[in-house]
Amino acid sequence: MEFSSDLAKLGADGFADSGGVKIHYVTKGAGPLVVLIHGIPGFWYDWRHQIPALAKHFQVVAIDQRGFNLSDQPEGVENYAIDKLVGDVDAVVEHFGQDKTTLVGHDSGGWISWHYAMAHPDKTDRLVVVNLPHPGCIERELANNPQQQNASDYARHLQQLPPGGRTLVHDGVTYVLTPELYASGFKDDQPKYLEALRRTSIDGIINFYKANYPRPPYKEQSYPPVKCPVLMIHGLDDMWLMPEALNDTWRYLENDLTLVTVPKAGHWVHLGPVQSQGAPDLVTTRMISWLMQE
Repeated sequence: MEFSSDLAKLGADGFADSGGVKIHYVTKGAGPLVVLIHGIPGFWYDWRHQIPALAKHFQVVAIDQRGFNLSDQPEGVENYAIDKLVGDVDAVVEHFGQDKTTLVGHDSGGWISWHYAMAHPDKTDRLVVVNLPHPGCIERELANNPQQQNASDYARHLQQLPPGGRTLVHDGVTYVLTPELYASGFKDDQPKYLEALRRTSIDGIINFYKANYPRPPYKEQSYPPVKCPVLMIHGLDDMWLMPEALNDTWRYLENDLTLVTVPKAGHWVHLGPVQSQGAPDLVTTRMISWLMQE
C-alpha cells in the first residue's frame, strides 16, 4: 500500500541528516516551525488529524523517530539514548533553517520533547505534550504509586529482554512482539499502521525502553527548568500513565502551564477510537487556540 494519496493531502516528505542517521519527515504549510513527534508504536501519520489545521498557520514537520517507518534504524541500545533522540530533532530544526521551534510530542515523543526543551531552551519557543507527564513526575510516581508501578510492569519486562528477544509478559499474559500485535490496537487505518510497523525496527522500540525508561530502584532525578510556555493534554483513561503524574508539574517550569484533561479518553487522545476513545477534534482545537495566543 502506498501513502501517495495521504502525502498529497497531508504534505510532502523528505529526510534530514542527523549525524549520518536519516530522519524521515512529512511537512506542510509555511510560517513558524512546529515539529510533531509521534509515540510508540506509531509514525508521522499519528498526527493526520492535526496537520491540516496546524499547517494553516505554521510550517508543520511530522517526523518518524529513528527506528520507525522510513527513518534509519541504527543498531544498539546506545543509539537510542536520549541525547541521540534530541539530536535528531535538532537536526530537523537545523534542516529547516529556523532559529526556534514549537515541539508537539506524544508518549515517547513527549519524552523527547521535554528533554529537547531542557537541553535547548534558546531554540524551544513553546512545548505541547500529549499524554506524557514530565519525566521527574513519572519517576516520582514510579517510586511511590503502586498503580503506576503496575502500569509500567511491561517496561521492566522490555528492559530485561535479551538482544533479539521478542516475548513480553504483562499482567500474566505472554505476548510475542510483532508488527501485527502493535498494529492490532489501531482500529482505524490499521492497514497503514501495519505497513509502517513492518518497516519499523522492533529492536529499536525495545531499545528506547532500555535506554530511557526509568529503572528500579526508582527515584526522582534533578532536571533543569523548562523555560518556555507549556501545554499539556492528557486523556485521563490512559492505562499506562496515571493522571497523578500530572501533579506538581509546575515545579519543573519557569513559565506558564496550561493543562487540559480529557475524561473518557485514553493514551491516544489525539487519535480516533484507538484502545480507548480519542478526542482528535478537541485536541486540535485546544492546540491551535493555545499556539495562536500572543
